[in-house]
Amino acid sequence: MIIPQLLYCIILMLISSTPAPIRISPSPEPILLPPAPAPIIISPAQAAILTKQHHGKPAFIRIIKEDLLLELWVQDPVEKRWRIIKSYPILGMSGTLGPKTAEGDYQAPEGFYAVRVGALNPKSRYHLSFNIGYPNAYDRSKGYTGSFIMVHGSDCSIGCFAMGDPAIEEIYYLVEQSLKKGQRSIPVQVYPFAMTEQRMEKEQDSPHYAFWREIQAGWLHTELEQQPYPH
Repeated sequence: MIIPQLLYCIILMLISSTPAPIRISPSPEPILLPPAPAPIIISPAQAAILTKQHHGKPAFIRIIKEDLLLELWVQDPVEKRWRIIKSYPILGMSGTLGPKTAEGDYQAPEGFYAVRVGALNPKSRYHLSFNIGYPNAYDRSKGYTGSFIMVHGSDCSIGCFAMGDPAIEEIYYLVEQSLKKGQRSIPVQVYPFAMTEQRMEKEQDSPHYAFWREIQAGWLHTELEQQPYPH
């Protein structure tokens, strides 16, 4: 429910020297998202094991908003196959299904983005964070505005993807090491839902349907080829 989440985030702001964002939805009739799964609790040792095991491998992130899910993929350097090494619950995300179009609309974006070296922030007020690169070329062509859309720690967010501190440690360090090993950018592909034909049929009356048809090509490519969409 929105009210308990809002109160929780306000309390965090009052007791913390670094304010936390507030989880809210500006829409009068928001699409109801399922409750977030329980947060993943890991130890620093577990994070180190995961990071070492996949040290420097090419990485790819796929986010499914409706499921409140972030998938972390890596590519085997020998076999060249991509696979999901872990899926994480998104603990905080504001807005509804649909793209981000304006600064302050509280929407989390949808589409194809990329994390580059300069986007990493190890001193984030939300533990660790990285900028996914919104707006992309498509967003700018549409006149969409906004900035600083992050994947970060904590469990409250406005327009970003809050993963919790333990999970962001795993995600951040693997992304960082992939970039250090020469990957030019980490694809971050954000979808409103699992974009099967059956699911798309239910959205034919949505104002976002044409846009969703466009990005569905990326979803289908990853499902068929088991690799990031080369947009």
